Amino acid sequence: MPDGTAQFGLPGRLALVTGGAKGIGAAIARTFAAAGARVVVADIDEAGGRALAEELGGIFLRLDVTAPDEVEVAAKRLATEVGVPDVVVANAGIVHNAPSAELRTADWSRVLDVNLTGVFHTCRAFGAGMVERGSGSVVCVSSMCGEIVVWPQPQAAYNAAKAGVNLLAKSLAVEWAAQGVRVNAIAPGYTATELTLAGRSRPEWYGTWIDRTPIGRLGEPQEIANCALFLASDASSFVTGTVLTVDGGYTAL
Repeated sequence: MPDGTAQFGLPGRLALVTGGAKGIGAAIARTFAAAGARVVVADIDEAGGRALAEELGGIFLRLDVTAPDEVEVAAKRLATEVGVPDVVVANAGIVHNAPSAELRTADWSRVLDVNLTGVFHTCRAFGAGMVERGSGSVVCVSSMCGEIVVWPQPQAAYNAAKAGVNLLAKSLAVEWAAQGVRVNAIAPGYTATELTLAGRSRPEWYGTWIDRTPIGRLGEPQEIANCALFLASDASSFVTGTVLTVDGGYTAL
C-alpha cells in the first residue's frame, strides 16, 4: 500500500513565497523547507527576507509585487538561473482600516495594488513557466474577509481585494487546468501575525474577534502554513479552483 503521508512532502521542489519575510509567509517558507523544498523568499523587506533565506538554505529575491515589470524580470531571471518554481505562494498583503466615507483614494488603490493586482502579477509572471512546463501548484493567500464582512473594524478595500483574489484563483484554475497547473486559495481567519497587531491592541476589536470565533482564539501562522502545504503538495492533486477557509469556525456562524 502506498505511503499516503509521502504525498504531503515537497522533496526536490522549488517553492517561491511572496511576502515571505514574516508572518504567514515566513511560516509557509519554513514549513515548505521542512517538507524538502528549496525555498525562494520573495519580499521588499531585504533584511528580514535575506535572514530567513539564509536560515532555510534558500534564496532571497527582492520583489515588489506592485511593479509588474520587476515581477516579470524576476520570474525570467529565476527561471534562467535556478529554474521554474514548482510551487508559487502569492502571499504579499497589507491592510488599511478606515471608514469608507473617509478612505482616501490613494489608500484604496494601495491596498488593491498589493493584495489583488500584486497577486495577479505574481501568478501571471511565475505561472507562465509552469504552464509552459505543464505542471505546478499556485496558492493565493486570501482571507475569510473575501467571503464575509468582518466587524467592528472598517476595511472595505481589504475585503474587496480578498474577494477578488478568490475569484482570480478560480479563474486561473479553470484557464490552466489543461496545462497541469493547479490554482487554489487559502482564506485564513484572524491569525497572530504582525498584520493583526493593531487590532489586537484594541480591546473593543479584539474582544469581538474572539467572541465570534467558535474555537475561541486566534489562529497561529503554523496552522495556516500546514494547510498551504496540503494545497502545494501532491496530496491535493485533484484539488483546484477551491478556497480553503481556515478560520476557527468564524464563517460558520
